[in-house]
Amino acid sequence: MHVLYIHQNFPAQFGHIAWHLSRQRGWKCTFVSETPGGVIEGLEKVQYSRNGGATEYTHFCSRTFENAICNCDGVYKVLLSRPDIRPDLIVGHSGFGSTLFLRDLYPGVPIVNLFEYYYRPRHPESDMGYRHDLGWKLPDMFYLRARSRNAMILLDLDACSLGYCPTEFQRSTFPTNVSQKLRVIFDGIERSVYHGHNEAHRPPIAERRQRMIAGVSIPSSTRIVTYVARGFESMRCFDLFMKAAQKIAERFPDAIFMVVGADRIAYGGDETFLPPKTTFKQWTLSQQNFDLSRFRFLGTIVPSDLALLLAASDLHIYMTVPFVLSWSMMNAMSCGAVVLGSDTAPVREMIRDGENGLLADLFDTEAFAARAVDVLQDPGAFRPLGRAAERMIAERYSLEAVLPRMLKLYEEAASSPRNLS
Repeated sequence: MHVLYIHQNFPAQFGHIAWHLSRQRGWKCTFVSETPGGVIEGLEKVQYSRNGGATEYTHFCSRTFENAICNCDGVYKVLLSRPDIRPDLIVGHSGFGSTLFLRDLYPGVPIVNLFEYYYRPRHPESDMGYRHDLGWKLPDMFYLRARSRNAMILLDLDACSLGYCPTEFQRSTFPTNVSQKLRVIFDGIERSVYHGHNEAHRPPIAERRQRMIAGVSIPSSTRIVTYVARGFESMRCFDLFMKAAQKIAERFPDAIFMVVGADRIAYGGDETFLPPKTTFKQWTLSQQNFDLSRFRFLGTIVPSDLALLLAASDLHIYMTVPFVLSWSMMNAMSCGAVVLGSDTAPVREMIRDGENGLLADLFDTEAFAARAVDVLQDPGAFRPLGRAAERMIAERYSLEAVLPRMLKLYEEAASSPRNLS
């Protein structure tokens, strides 16, 4: 089998699966992305270029589609120049517009698409407008754009043989008349990296000594609270985390907040309301007199260091509006951390309150603080939640657990009737 993977980035969600198929099954796997080409651990990586794209003169609602079409064009052209690449199966990320034209370049070759989200701008369980507490009213044009952003997704749904979503919540965002083509298969947590280290990094309070965690010296009695986000923004509720953390700090003085992520807006929207040249983090910190001596902003750290930090965490806080579930929460659970998450649909799918984690109302920072302090006062009493979370990931969401389901999907797509249209 020769599998052709396509994603703007590398390795993204496909790298660990491609490496497994290459090393363990002897399959040939080729990766096409916008990143520089070469050979990475046995995988050939082909670079495509996107020529053109949306400009300020392109209609606001069609800019995403214009950029996606340019991705289609770039992928098509680079593969047209490589007649030696003849895949048996194509796997790509929908939305970027990476696989649509390949139906014509490789007639009859099955295509599997990863679908992450379908935009439902006026739905109560949608990301748009969910942060009503901020008092920010999105312009109507943003809602209209959200509807048009589904155009490439719908084209990919029509063209692909089969598709999959990482979670039930994400699949539920799609219209019922097309969702029958979608399976639910999580990306797969790499347990070789994200695991609890047999609790060695989180000893009982009485046995703790001063530790060096992520380059920070932690006194023996100090509790570690972690927060991880791709970017500090309203979508991942960085401002609500800071408010809750400040209340926790006031009630439990011997806690340190280890914050991982970049000072940027990853998903967009916040910049519409912020003062010029102001990040959401800067805006958040200007809203209240936070005791920043209690916080360590670590930036983006490598997975091995992040895993050690999560394995040492006494409490991990995860907040999100209804949107794509972050890998960071699943990584924290895989490391055996006690996760206190927002009581929103994507989080409820993974956390059963009081069984493998804790939940609190997203907008109730008082409730978050109260539950957090309970954990920090007696971490040992809550350790069964962290251990249950780690077991759940190992059994249902680890790379080892999802690989058989992913391979079954590939086989089902390969045996499906050829789409020759």
